[in-house]
Amino acid sequence: MSTKIKKLLVSQPPPSEKSPYFDIAEKYDVIIDFRPFIKIEGINAKDFRQQKVSILDHSAVIFTARTAVDHFFRLCEELRITVPESMRYFCITELIALYLQKYIVYRKRKISYSATGKIEGLMPIILKHADEKFLVPLSDVHTDELTNLLDGKKIKYSEAVMYRTISNDFSPEEAFDYDMVLFFSPSGITSLLKNFPDFKQNDIKIGCFGQTTAKAVRDAGLRLDLEAPTPEAPSMTSALEQYFKEINKNGGKKV
Repeated sequence: MSTKIKKLLVSQPPPSEKSPYFDIAEKYDVIIDFRPFIKIEGINAKDFRQQKVSILDHSAVIFTARTAVDHFFRLCEELRITVPESMRYFCITELIALYLQKYIVYRKRKISYSATGKIEGLMPIILKHADEKFLVPLSDVHTDELTNLLDGKKIKYSEAVMYRTISNDFSPEEAFDYDMVLFFSPSGITSLLKNFPDFKQNDIKIGCFGQTTAKAVRDAGLRLDLEAPTPEAPSMTSALEQYFKEINKNGGKKV
């Protein structure tokens, strides 16, 4: 099997050896490179203190990403804060909830997660604990979807920027010779245009994961060729598999 896409860039760090990306590469004879367009940089204790947010003034934390979990506990360690066992944790996905085991003993009564994997699915659980004082660890680049929902329900919370999303610049020696690029955040699109201000899409296919990333692609005047998740393809790899199958069916063209 072959497609006109011979070289693909996934704008994420290399995955584990069991990743479906490697099966796709072999099955469709595609070279897949992994190279993040953005990188995460933790806020140091001094910069965090300037936000005048006290972690121990809160009785619950809402995590929207595993990165937020890492930087929350990193800052607690830097600030020499012992997180009380009474702290509750509310997570957007079960995956994030399970990731907490890296730092704490997993207790279901203290850890809750959205059954749908979306912010809206977490709100009924938060409302059952509306008396808690919530802390929301964030990147400096974030949407207001969660905080708008909390405001709408008059939930007491504090935002705390704990890490920054910055462009992971390409060096002059790095060739950008890809037939397709996959993005996972609006920051990735910003980084692409920062690295290549004269970027012309032409025949380069662009795929993305998530509605906010899709909006960023379109807002940048770029053509979106592949979008995930969908009911049929909940992951980027399943969407990519479907895309290649369709190309093969149609003689190398996506219709």
